[in-house]
Amino acid sequence: MIWIPITIAATVFQVARNAAQRSIMGGAGPWGATLVRFLFGLPFATVFAVVAWLATPGASAHPTPAFWLACAAGAGLQIAATAAQLTAMHRSTFALGTAMQQSGLPFALIWGALFFGDEVGPVTWAGGLIASVGLVALTWPRGEVVMRKGAVTAGLGAGAMFALCANCFRQAGLAFDPAHAAASAFVTVMVVQAIQTVALTGYLAWRNPDALKAVVAAWRQSLGAGFCGAAASGLWFTAMTLSPVGPVRAVGVVEMPVAAIAGRRLFKERLTLFQMAAGAITAVGVVMAALG
Repeated sequence: MIWIPITIAATVFQVARNAAQRSIMGGAGPWGATLVRFLFGLPFATVFAVVAWLATPGASAHPTPAFWLACAAGAGLQIAATAAQLTAMHRSTFALGTAMQQSGLPFALIWGALFFGDEVGPVTWAGGLIASVGLVALTWPRGEVVMRKGAVTAGLGAGAMFALCANCFRQAGLAFDPAHAAASAFVTVMVVQAIQTVALTGYLAWRNPDALKAVVAAWRQSLGAGFCGAAASGLWFTAMTLSPVGPVRAVGVVEMPVAAIAGRRLFKERLTLFQMAAGAITAVGVVMAALG
């Protein structure tokens, strides 16, 4: 069960990364802000991978075709998912954008069962359903909360793509060195972020050089986002190498209250009592899915 505290630590770093990305989105746009986590995260991911590899006796590399295919597929899906999540945050609020992205929980269970042969019990499925209902209630537009056009579509799309790319990353970690989860996970992060950095930097240099300039100009904030992003990804990948993606995503819903606290402190955002109650329902589902 070591994957549970690893997942919780990953969510803390992820909220910090999202906050940093959101703060620079105005100048760089969603694709520029997406590049931040990869471009500035790659140096940290490389250091983390080297340290993890050297600190793991007996680690051995198995870069099979399945590993490279899973890395490439996951890299593309994560780029699109991150841009969709940032769009959802920009068109609603930081906390609600994060909550909508958590729709990846039911998608993770479904994709894992359909495409990757994951076996989860009925309690986990029930917990996923309860958590999903809580998330729907939490993200439903109410009262003073602003939900501009496209926010829900972007948020749910982000959840679906994050869930699928997470399953790809799990397969990559298992293909590289299943006996040493942490070392395999951090090497996978490094490879994936290298692919993403080259692809997205090239795209922005061709299509939107102004966004690329904005990313470079915001390098101080970007370094923080890069560090937190690399740390979060390494921890996520480690947890997903140790456990099927569905239960990991269920525990990852603890990101939601962390994001709510961050949104209130950093962006002066508030949640209603109804949304707090929906969050409590979601928490029940999370516990069931994690322990089922």
